[in-house]
Amino acid sequence: MTQTITSLLEQYEQRILGQQKNLRLLLTAALAGGHVLIEGVPGTGKTKMVKTLAQLLDSEYKRVQFTPDLLPSDITGSAIYNMKEQDFQTLKGPIFTNVLLADEINRTPAKTQAALLEAMEEKQVTIQGETYKLPDFFFVAATQNPIEFEGTYPLPEAQQDRFFFKLLVDFPTLEEETDVLQMVLAEQASAKELDAIFSNEALLEIQQKVQEVTINKDIADYIMKIVRKTRELEHIQYGASTRAAIAIAKTAQSWAFLDNRDYVTPDDVKTVAIPSLRHRVQLSPYAELEGSDIDETIQELVGSIAVPR
Repeated sequence: MTQTITSLLEQYEQRILGQQKNLRLLLTAALAGGHVLIEGVPGTGKTKMVKTLAQLLDSEYKRVQFTPDLLPSDITGSAIYNMKEQDFQTLKGPIFTNVLLADEINRTPAKTQAALLEAMEEKQVTIQGETYKLPDFFFVAATQNPIEFEGTYPLPEAQQDRFFFKLLVDFPTLEEETDVLQMVLAEQASAKELDAIFSNEALLEIQQKVQEVTINKDIADYIMKIVRKTRELEHIQYGASTRAAIAIAKTAQSWAFLDNRDYVTPDDVKTVAIPSLRHRVQLSPYAELEGSDIDETIQELVGSIAVPR
């Protein structure tokens, strides 16, 4: 199993250059049973990151382009009357898949954004009063553009809290960007397909093993101290919820599993703390005016908590 995970990460990093840590964090969230919000300017490979992961995991992949006129039923599905059968027929929407890419989620109104909430939290969808289960492996990756805010609808805090991670995708280095160009040109010439690494059954088995990774009481206390500290600092206006602690714990288990360990260390917690908290913690207006950075604030906060021995 360890060799297979290593092979998956190697192939993933060969296809998506310059985003090594983000790729590992994306896989970490998927194996932990969570969802990810990805922020980055256009053309930085956000869509390819998600689509490639779905291919490697042998998972069904669907992409929805979120627009201002998108309706909730366009995502979840709807019930229509079949004249021939003289009965209502349920047409399931694109949310019935393993990996769903919600592209530019902040370009659609809150009513449509909220259509994802039940699915992300409970792995089920309600259509015309009937509840339908989603696949056992269900992973939502939503993207948003940090520029061009005109005509957008910022995600409510309640929905942002449903995402385990918020990943920031930046431009690669000159060398990496040149390699990307050469790789794309080579792919056009060869048109080589990407082979899946895991079957669906093996993927579900891995998710079960991730849940079995040990978090002792000292580590659990350490996680809670970090989360509670976000509510105590003066320059943080809104701190993190209990759901943040759950996200940190589950992704720390997944990160440890990818590192071939069956126990969580404080370093695992430190690694996942920033992507777990950056979208859940809001700086005070004074701190923003002072030029404080949310990632640096979280890093300093985590560093101020005594590490368990």
